This record gives sequence, structure tokens and C-alpha cells, in this order.
Amino acid sequence: MSKTIFVTGVAGFLGSYIADEMLSKGHKVIGCDNLTGGYLDNVSPKVEFYQYDCNFLNSMVKITKNVDVVYHCAATAYEGLSVFTPYFVTKNVYQITASLMSAAIQNNVKRFVFTSSMARYGANKVPFTEDMEPRPQDPYAIGKYASEILIKNLAQTHGMEYVIAVPHNIIGPRQKYDDPYRNVASIMINLMLQGRQPIIYGDGNQKRCFSFVQDCIQCLEKLAFQKNVVGEVINIGPDEEFVTINQLAQTIADLLDFKLKPKYFPDRPQEVRLATCSAEKARKMLGYKTNYTLKQGLQEMIDYIKERGVKPFKYHIDMEIINNKTPVTWKNKLF
Repeated sequence: MSKTIFVTGVAGFLGSYIADEMLSKGHKVIGCDNLTGGYLDNVSPKVEFYQYDCNFLNSMVKITKNVDVVYHCAATAYEGLSVFTPYFVTKNVYQITASLMSAAIQNNVKRFVFTSSMARYGANKVPFTEDMEPRPQDPYAIGKYASEILIKNLAQTHGMEYVIAVPHNIIGPRQKYDDPYRNVASIMINLMLQGRQPIIYGDGNQKRCFSFVQDCIQCLEKLAFQKNVVGEVINIGPDEEFVTINQLAQTIADLLDFKLKPKYFPDRPQEVRLATCSAEKARKMLGYKTNYTLKQGLQEMIDYIKERGVKPFKYHIDMEIINNKTPVTWKNKLF
């Protein structure tokens, strides 16, 4: 049965894929984006699109009327930058969630699906499991976890279904690659395609797993409809190919036949060294499995960026705190 799905951040990387998946299943999709972190051409012409900011409650109330499911993907997803731009980042994580929840409840939306972040787990031991108590280490992570608490509180009070999805380190085509503050794989590809060496913070032995978007999207789609996911927190992404940032850079360099000599800079404050999630719950509840290797995912990103053309990096967000802890790469615009 066709539903009306509302997607925030629909011009962004994840939001645009969720919209496309819902359209392919015959659902109506309404979406909004303020275009801070996305590309307008990510939005399908079949989406009823509004260039609105989620902070404006009256606008959200207007465009969520008669909606069945809300996917809240919009956020200033800047974990490292949030240490130096806490007001801007948390306003566009926590406050926009409060706005969306209020609008959704006013309009009797049946289900609210929130895309949280692996950052919620912070300094816990890896692999992160959903039963762990969150230990957020930076303002972005604090904003995401605070949003989860708010959603749970309001949804239970007013009788709305909710799901907390925890997608992590998702990569793939459509990801913003001219942003100097986030998306490490995209940044490295954009730099190397320009003949420039990648920048690595610390010793490069921080470890991550990277989720290719096509491996995650079907799980995310199921969160709108399955009954057994209501009230659950579910990690969505791989627990395979746990690689260092150095290994990530070398893999990209190998795919590009690029002679790698990374530029190393001091660690960024509050960066978690080891971060990967267990995918066991998603396997059991959503049938999650990986079909793409890291190399395959990176190759699709390379092809996408080559087709669109490399871009200079845009320092589109002003830092609020500049001191001796602020990365020189951002202060001096070294990307």
C-alpha cells in the first residue's frame, strides 16, 4: 500500500538515496533541504521538494501534513568541526529534531525514523553494540544522543512510533566531496585526482569500517514499515574490513595509480581512535548483508567524482572558536 514519506536532508547523500528507494517502491516522497551540505541535483524530479530549513517550525508543520512516515536525515554532520563550531552544529542537530518532532506530532505522523550516528558510542570498546551506554565525546555526538532522548520522550508521551537508526561511515556517489571538514574518503579522492597528497590527522592508525550506501539503503527502507523495529536502536553498516586511515589512503592511491606520500598533522581534539559497530542486530532483524567490498565502493566514488569533475574545497562554515587547538588545516585553509 502506497504511503507518503517525508525526508529531511533530501538533497544530501543519505536522504537522496532513501527518497529514491521509496519512489522505486511506489510511495509518494516529500522532502526538504536548506542545501548547506547537499547538492540540488541529488534530488529526484519526482520528489515534492522544498528548500526549507528544518529550524522553522511553521514551515515543517505545513509540509508534513498527511505524511505517514518521517525520515529525519538532515543534520550538520560535522563531528570534528563541532569542537570548534558547537553552536552552529548542535543547533542544526538537536534544535531541528525538536522542530521536526513537534511538527510530526501535530500532524499525527505514524512513525518517525531518526538517523543517529556512530558518534553516540564515543569511547566505548569496539565493536559498538546497541546495548552499550552512549559516551559521546564531542558536541555533534552529544547533539545526536540528546536528539534520541528527546524523540523517545516525545514519541512515548504522544503515542507516535519511532526508530533510531545508527548508520555509520557511509560512503558512495553523491557524497559531498568539496567539503574540507568531513567525508575523509571523498576528500582524499578529490585531492588525489588533483594530484595533491591527502591530509591525515595523527599517525593515521585510527581504525574505521566504511559502509557503502547501497548495502545500507534496503535496511533503512524497512525501518518505515516493519513492526518489530519500533522503539529499537539499530546499527546499520558493516563490521568487516576494519581498516586504518593509512590503509584507506593507500587503497585509494592504488585504485588511482597515485604515488602516495600523505601529509600528517596533529590529532584533532576528541577524535575517537577505534570506531566500528556490530551489525548482528541488523542481520537478525533486517537481513543486512554486505555486497560491496571497500575497493568496489571506493571505485564507484572515484568514477562519480571524475564524471562530475574535481572541485576546490569550500570553507562554507565559519569556525566559532579559533585557538591553539584548532587544526591548522582549517585555520590556514590547506585543503
